[in-house]
Amino acid sequence: MAERIALLDLTHAELAALLAGWGQPNFRADQIWRWLYLGLADDTEAMTNLPAALRRQLHSETDLALLWPISEQVSASGHTRKLLVRLRDGATIESVLMSYRQRQTACISTQAGCGMGCTFCATGQGGLERNLSAGEIVAQVIQLARRVRQTQTERAGAVSSGSPGTGHLITNVVLMGMGEPLANYDAAWHAIETLADPDGFNLGARRITLSTVGLAPGIRRLAREELAINLAVSLHAAEDQLRDQLVPVNRRYPLAELMAAVREYTAATRRRVSFEVALISGVNDAPEQARHLAGLLAGVLCHVNLIPLNATPGSSLRPSPHERVNAFRQHLEAAGIPTTVRMRRGIDIEAGCGQLRQRQTGGATVEELPAADTGIGAS
Repeated sequence: MAERIALLDLTHAELAALLAGWGQPNFRADQIWRWLYLGLADDTEAMTNLPAALRRQLHSETDLALLWPISEQVSASGHTRKLLVRLRDGATIESVLMSYRQRQTACISTQAGCGMGCTFCATGQGGLERNLSAGEIVAQVIQLARRVRQTQTERAGAVSSGSPGTGHLITNVVLMGMGEPLANYDAAWHAIETLADPDGFNLGARRITLSTVGLAPGIRRLAREELAINLAVSLHAAEDQLRDQLVPVNRRYPLAELMAAVREYTAATRRRVSFEVALISGVNDAPEQARHLAGLLAGVLCHVNLIPLNATPGSSLRPSPHERVNAFRQHLEAAGIPTTVRMRRGIDIEAGCGQLRQRQTGGATVEELPAADTGIGAS
């Protein structure tokens, strides 16, 4: 028996071609597209303005279910919700919903596992299992949007109108979960285009952020895309020797090549790049490292997010203390580098990338950083 077609894997054009092959008029694709991305339909039977025969054919030949929840945790504050889900082949991934006063941000994965091997990251230490399809990436946003809609409906006491709806309530999407998006470029970009489609999910490009550890060719490719999304670079160190230890891909794309790609991106898009720095006590939080970072970013259209490390089980690495984080920020700001200390969310529910998956599946623990000959561990 042939595997059923995953509707969320299709572009609008592919959906229209499928329906044309079934002898359906063009407007049916538009109706289904709205049900998928505005109505957030989880069952083709919910698509009530379609003929019953078409709903039956969709049910028998296509599939809307790409994710099955395994575990869901909500932080004590209620502002962060983390989901561990199973895919059709048994692989597991995580996604996170972060609720702010005016925003609902979905943090989603692009790979099951990750092959980048970042020393302090639970996902990276577990290795790469496989890339996600575009539909599996999009499905995480849809799933979180349904959670938001359910919460809003319960609070308002609203009743479903039986129509595709007028909005999805997710305001921002960040590709910052498990995996390296630029190592799964085609699927990640397909998902971004689907989410940005004005006839569907209609999320503006300025509300989509892709985070990379620094795959320079992928950054250059992003610079040529029509949609100018936000770019975040997980930097963590401004010297090659230290960054080689923290982010091993730096040995392939060292800082000079990475920064050349970033400058190409800012020149093409005129968009500010965010640099993420996870501050690790006694590893990368010294004043000298702040000065190196200020020098590296001089003249770059950018913003720095300082994030005290979200410590993982099995590692001796710890977040920088408050006073060192503030001193680091002050060094950058004195050099004219816009800097924010980012609030850590969901610590009580292991919201850091890969932590819940690692605990649930018994995955590898994070290794300690070597200190010999690198200066790592020095205060």
